[in-house]
Amino acid sequence: MLLDLGLFILRLMLGLTFMGHGSQKLFGWFKGGGWKGTQKMVAGMGSRPVWFWALLSGLSEFGGGLLLVLGLLSPIGSLGIIAAMSIAVFKVHWRSGFWVTNHGIEYPLTNLVAALTLALAGPGHFSLDALFGLALPEPLALVIGLVLVAIGLFAQDLSKKSSPAQPSSAGQGNRP
Repeated sequence: MLLDLGLFILRLMLGLTFMGHGSQKLFGWFKGGGWKGTQKMVAGMGSRPVWFWALLSGLSEFGGGLLLVLGLLSPIGSLGIIAAMSIAVFKVHWRSGFWVTNHGIEYPLTNLVAALTLALAGPGHFSLDALFGLALPEPLALVIGLVLVAIGLFAQDLSKKSSPAQPSSAGQGNRP
């Protein structure tokens, strides 16, 4: 029972946080940059097509967070957050080292590991998956999802190499 409560608390905290991050990117809520700011951020990363990667960024955070909060279709929600945080870790913050005080990987890596932990543990008893008896095939769903995240990282990197250079300062205020 305490394990299920712990999973619920972690899902709720991480999920609501990412719903907030995604809503900043998609809708401009909570003083976020909104759709235009997200496109500017993605353009600054050099990713093409900008609209696609901006949409994926916002939806993976908002949708992943929502699925986590609900405990629905595990591990898909976790995979959305893992995807967003993989981009943040490897494409945005890696060059700045570990500590968040230097814009390093500390915060996005912690979020990535928390999402991975939830993907491995499952949503627990206090979830819609448990209520409705839903279960994606494990570990197959997680393994396939992680492979798709890796392909997405590679594709995002390819989209940068095939696009013209952009100023690196674009979108600094709305990082993933």
